[in-house]
Amino acid sequence: MLIEQPPFLYRLLFPRSRWRIKVPLHKTVYLTFDDGPIPEVTPWVLDLLDRYNVKATFFCVGDNVRKYPEVYQQLLDRGHKTGNHTFNHIQGWNNKTSFLLDNTAKAAELIGSSLFRPPHGHMRVPQNRALRKAGYHVVMWDVVTRDYSRYMSPEQVLQNVKKYTRDGSIIVFHDSLKAEKNMKYALPLAIEWLLAQGYSFELIP
Repeated sequence: MLIEQPPFLYRLLFPRSRWRIKVPLHKTVYLTFDDGPIPEVTPWVLDLLDRYNVKATFFCVGDNVRKYPEVYQQLLDRGHKTGNHTFNHIQGWNNKTSFLLDNTAKAAELIGSSLFRPPHGHMRVPQNRALRKAGYHVVMWDVVTRDYSRYMSPEQVLQNVKKYTRDGSIIVFHDSLKAEKNMKYALPLAIEWLLAQGYSFELIP
């Protein structure tokens, strides 16, 4: 659970980040994807989301946007929202704050969004403050499916969604090669289950 649903004490380190967003009067979830866009996986995700009429927020790696601008444009053309996931998928813990900000700014030249998610969720408290001061809205998560893990089966990824999702959950999948097998199994079944539970899908505000 420490991975799938971050504990309360960890959330307290970044109190102004978005972990969960509850909307009055109806059950809501926020479907998000990290690490894309790539031509091998992202178009499949987009077609699936179209099939269920679901919109999602994609936290994109700037270098992938540079390499595959046509795939990135598909995200926008189909009504999805995008966020910044740094230019080179760098972890805050392993880099100076100035480098993290510069790398994020480089991605921002290609990604027109004030939303930011740190790769792996790794950043220091001063880095979080610096990002907010630079005008970014830091978006974390309430449920990470762990679709990227080679230790997880596709069925376990789906079970993570069913076990940990609650009203207002921000849910993380990945449109990446590493996550492809698990994600392609779990995502459609997760969407169907969430719809059956009465959840509506919204974009990160």
